[in-house]
Amino acid sequence: MATTTHRARIIGPVTYRAGSGRKHVIPLGPCLVESLGGDSLDVIWGARGQSCAALPVEDVESAQEHGHLVLLD
Repeated sequence: MATTTHRARIIGPVTYRAGSGRKHVIPLGPCLVESLGGDSLDVIWGARGQSCAALPVEDVESAQEHGHLVLLD
């Protein structure tokens, strides 16, 4: 299965659920969005890519529609 990676930027609130079930906000700034072909996408952020969250495709599309996540390539 091929991985597709896009450079992106978070410019508004994009939330995810942590393992504890609590909602967290992905920090504003650069990130990567990776697709493995399933119904979720990985959003990776941090200076060394040390943080990530799996989001349903619908949540990522909604963040794009609201202008909170912008794909750069």
